[in-house]
Amino acid sequence: MSDDPHLTGLPGMIVHDVIVPARAPWLHHVAAGQTLRIVDLEGNQAVDFLLYATQDDAERYSAQDTVAAQGNLFLREGTVLRSNEGRPMMTITATSVDYHDTIGGACSCESNTLRYGHHTKAEHACVENFLEANLQEGRGKRDIVSNINFFMNVPVEQDGALGIVDGISAPGLSVDLRAEMDVTVVVSNCPQINNPCNGFNPTPVRMIVSA
Repeated sequence: MSDDPHLTGLPGMIVHDVIVPARAPWLHHVAAGQTLRIVDLEGNQAVDFLLYATQDDAERYSAQDTVAAQGNLFLREGTVLRSNEGRPMMTITATSVDYHDTIGGACSCESNTLRYGHHTKAEHACVENFLEANLQEGRGKRDIVSNINFFMNVPVEQDGALGIVDGISAPGLSVDLRAEMDVTVVVSNCPQINNPCNGFNPTPVRMIVSA
């Protein structure tokens, strides 16, 4: 029995366990029935997340289908992440925080320039991480769709405006996702330093897969 608190409650045996450095991309294949746990090691770190069907990556995560099916903008325990075919890809089976975002999108060099000034254009961004990871399997920029932002706090105001505010995570908090089909998970451990989504300080996360 492991005394590692980050492994508590995970079903089956650990088949993959890695620390993703601050600002880095990550890609991994998760088989149907396996559980992926994302651990926010130091707290307040946004984890940008994409999904592709391993057997046919033209089928991929759809924020629109996911939101429409559950009738709610936020992702919580029990949320089924659906594809552009409307099929279940993964299910959030547990989460240490109340909700996660799927409308805030991924930072890019272009959006950094627009929001924070031309001097930020050269800063690394999530879109570049997604591109780096996806190129391993032949996907390009047009294959980057609206993503999930785990641990990120994007409130919707009364007037419909979106905000990006301090995250709602803390050191050691996590989210568990069970694969409902064979999926390819692509992550950008967000490098953003210009808004509070990472507490202005990107930090590592831990990715654990159990089967």
